[in-house]
Amino acid sequence: MNRLATCLLASTLLTGPAFAEMLALEKDELTLGFIKLTDMAPLAVAYENGYFLDEGLFVTLEAQANWKVLLDGVIGGQLDGAHMLAGQPLAATIGYGTQAHIITPFSMDLNGNGITVSNAVWEEMKPNIPTNADGLPQHPISAQALAPVVERYKADGKPFNMGMVFPVSTHNYELRYWLAAGGLNPGLYSPDDTSGHIGADVFLSVTPPPQMPATLEAGTIDGYCVGEPWNQQAVVKGIGVPVITDYELWKNNPEKVFGITAEFAEQNPNTTLALTKALIRAAIWLDENENANREAAVEILSRPEYVGADAEVIAASMTGTFEYEPGDVREVPDFNVFFRYNATYPFYSDAVWYLTQMRRWGQIAETKDDTWFDETARSVYRPDIYLDAARLLVDEDNAAEADFPWDSDGYKAPTPAADVIDGIPFDGKAPNAYIDSLPIGLKSGEVAGG
Repeated sequence: MNRLATCLLASTLLTGPAFAEMLALEKDELTLGFIKLTDMAPLAVAYENGYFLDEGLFVTLEAQANWKVLLDGVIGGQLDGAHMLAGQPLAATIGYGTQAHIITPFSMDLNGNGITVSNAVWEEMKPNIPTNADGLPQHPISAQALAPVVERYKADGKPFNMGMVFPVSTHNYELRYWLAAGGLNPGLYSPDDTSGHIGADVFLSVTPPPQMPATLEAGTIDGYCVGEPWNQQAVVKGIGVPVITDYELWKNNPEKVFGITAEFAEQNPNTTLALTKALIRAAIWLDENENANREAAVEILSRPEYVGADAEVIAASMTGTFEYEPGDVREVPDFNVFFRYNATYPFYSDAVWYLTQMRRWGQIAETKDDTWFDETARSVYRPDIYLDAARLLVDEDNAAEADFPWDSDGYKAPTPAADVIDGIPFDGKAPNAYIDSLPIGLKSGEVAGG
């Protein structure tokens, strides 16, 4: 929709009965950034379904070249907000990489990532993987199956290289988690060495999401962790095999967030509420009636201004299935979750998990007490804003009262051992005990290289 058409539609809406109840917006023209990934869907849907306009917001959505450019745009004010890696607001707020107080009033989704290896690596892994009665590999696949391959690379004097999208990305932490659960060390960071390669068995480096398949095909990396549709793209192109989804790694793990600066939220409280309302409505639409709208969402996302991948590739993971090897299609109805299971609520415990991984791998160089984790989470994740927006939606009959965790203290119940690939439970209220329970990585009192 062009700007003139947008303004004409908005003019029509503003004369309707809802106008009297519209928030008094401090800023109504906004530019929001995103990366070309399936999980930017709430932004695209809020735009295409008119939810932003319902709130009186004139929004421009702009694809960004990579996560650093996107983050710099939000900090510098060129972007009013953005689809972000969950680790970005946390890292910026604690001053890792850059210093800026960024908050999130809205979590964008659960799950949605996968780990893919090259065809050559997969052929070496397969003999190490048990099979089902039908001859297909048993899932979830442990990184123990990769360990002999990594050992052969070492014996041949070659590094085993894998890609992830950003140093504080979910993908970095999920890939590290999978490797460590299989006994492979993905390396540590230190203040003097930010490569993340200290003591590494597997060497991880940054590649922008849309470039992952081409980088794998070129042989620069041997595998990667990325969001969709770039795992399914490897299957379609015949260049790689996804070995595990993050749903198998950690059931219903948090993924992206919507990020804005704390200053923007303070100066534009009603605009922040309006944005959050529109995004919640989009998330509801994406999951309602057992994902009945997913085909329509796939069509939207396939457009070049959004993800720009073939609709068939996006649909391969967006509509309740996931393809591993060519023809090995399995039911994964919760691979992408946008609203159910309180997916959009910004839980403090989600923030704490990311912080534990930063500490585990040395991005947080020294031990922090449990109170620090809680205070940092509360300074970035803002369920108060989220619930204020949800209350307005309920009052307008645009959401159901029962769909929101009104009485939550901001912490999920501890993740049970059965929901995590290494069988180690996670309690967000006891971060240091959790860190110390993980077999590979820094423990209390330890410093990388020390």
